[in-house]
Amino acid sequence: MKKLQLFCFLSFVITISAKAQDTIQLNSPFSEPRYNYFLKTLIFFNEYLDTDSGSFNTTQLRFLHPIGNKAWNLRFDLPLVSTNTNSINKTGIGDIGVGISYIPYTKQSNGIALRARVISNSASDPSFGSGKWIFIPTVFYGKYFSGKQFLWISSLEYQASFAGSTDRNDINVAAFENNLLWFFSKNWIAGDVAFRYSSNLNGFQNNAFLEFGRKITPVNLVYIHPSIAFGDKKTYNYGLEAGVLILF
Repeated sequence: MKKLQLFCFLSFVITISAKAQDTIQLNSPFSEPRYNYFLKTLIFFNEYLDTDSGSFNTTQLRFLHPIGNKAWNLRFDLPLVSTNTNSINKTGIGDIGVGISYIPYTKQSNGIALRARVISNSASDPSFGSGKWIFIPTVFYGKYFSGKQFLWISSLEYQASFAGSTDRNDINVAAFENNLLWFFSKNWIAGDVAFRYSSNLNGFQNNAFLEFGRKITPVNLVYIHPSIAFGDKKTYNYGLEAGVLILF
């Protein structure tokens, strides 16, 4: 069943791509520097999460590379995870991820994007990853308001494990996320709320964050955002993420 879902999603992407426009609208919601699909982007960020069993600290390198007419975008994620649970400190590579995005429709004020990601079961220690291979299809809708002063990005995502350790729980999570950004001068403030339902755990793993960011130069940005988790099956209590973006 899961292989059939993967095949249907890929067939859907290929069908739409056959009807794609020859040129892509670069001045669109997906060209905003914080979430730019059309320039090579290097993101380096650190995330701290407090959990009931200890703390997790992830330092991650993310690289995005547009291809073709820039309607397509490749993504690579390399996480370095540190844990402090039960007085035991560990550090190592987490689950490496790859993805591809496609923009079938975009105008100056709104657009639609599709993304497919695979998270590998590649962590150097079982505590650094899920123990599963995970396929994650996502649909995005972005829209500007008030003369591009506000940007709303909404996404619907499904996470499904399809291989990996039989000793670890399967993953089946549906997520609906909304992010509203307010731009002023060289700065931005963003609020984000994500609702996630795990059918395996039969509960919610929601979270929300408030982000503060600034353009240091037109192609160099920094941000910080505190977050809080909520829901009966939440995966952490609170967190803090800070990052640097380099566009080129």
